[in-house]
Amino acid sequence: MPHPDFKPLSLMSASPVAAASPGPWTPLPWADLPRFDVRSVLAHWPRLHAGHELPLPAEGSPLAEGWALYHSGEFERAAAIGLQLGGEGMALANQATAIYANYLEPREAVRLAMLRQVIERASAQAATEPENCQALYWQAYALGRYSQGISVARALAQGLGSKLKGALERVIELQPRHADAHLALASFHAEVIDKVGALVGRMTYGVRSETSLALFERGLELHPHSAAGMMEYARAQLMLHGESRMGEATRLYEKAAALKPADARERLDVELARAGLKD
Repeated sequence: MPHPDFKPLSLMSASPVAAASPGPWTPLPWADLPRFDVRSVLAHWPRLHAGHELPLPAEGSPLAEGWALYHSGEFERAAAIGLQLGGEGMALANQATAIYANYLEPREAVRLAMLRQVIERASAQAATEPENCQALYWQAYALGRYSQGISVARALAQGLGSKLKGALERVIELQPRHADAHLALASFHAEVIDKVGALVGRMTYGVRSETSLALFERGLELHPHSAAGMMEYARAQLMLHGESRMGEATRLYEKAAALKPADARERLDVELARAGLKD
């Protein structure tokens, strides 16, 4: 298994951007995806949202319909419903847009524009609702993916590291069972250590390898079916300990690849794990 470069989450100020170029979103390439309707998405809600707690939408509501579309891989339709619902649907709109942009959008300019849209929306919501964990988390997710175009050293030099660390720690403080925030913060600790070293990382950014590993363990304890978390943990093992952890990293990839995905997003992660094992 190769040692793929991990792109860290990072926080930076966002300015308004134009909408992404029009055109249909690229569909998922599989015909055998799990399909959900309003009733089934509510019945499976705890499993589908194991990565982060989210209130159950009312049965028969447009929001429940939007989430059913999201988990079925209809990201464009889900995002449209979320935007129509305003603040109530912002988490749905941001999640559907960010996940689509990260995994499926083939045009780099459009991908970045879509991520900037998520940044703008989530930042505005977080400014008015500072304890909204969904706004904080999806702001961080989109900013991190957007920052892939700049080097880690440049991102750290701009002060993005401390902003990211504080934001994710705030999510965990507000919502201690937010598995995805634990996994994102764990990855940040490992990435900074990999790029600047353990001593500088600890003194400048307050990151530690033992904290990274503890956060990964807690995140996967909260969400044991997270293929994305397993892959990030595998990368962190290699970043923190080098080739001596190749066996453990491969085991984590194998475990991720063997998972039965519960929805479209998980299918994307499982397929990435399988592809990683083939490389």
